[in-house]
Amino acid sequence: MQNVKTFLESVQIELGKVTWPTRKETMATTGVVIVIIFLISFYLGLCDVVLAKLMRLILG
Repeated sequence: MQNVKTFLESVQIELGKVTWPTRKETMATTGVVIVIIFLISFYLGLCDVVLAKLMRLILG
C-alpha cells in the first residue's frame, strides 16, 4: 500500500510541473489538425478515384 501512496504522490508532483496549453494554442493546433485531415482525405479520395478508373480501364 505504501508503494501506491508513493506513486500517487509522485504523479501529483509531476502534474504540477506540466505546462498546459492556453485556450488559444489549443484552438490553433486543433484547427491545423482539422485542415490536415481534410487535405489528406481529399488526397486519398482522389487516389481512390484514379486507381478505380485505372482498374476499370485495365480489367474492362
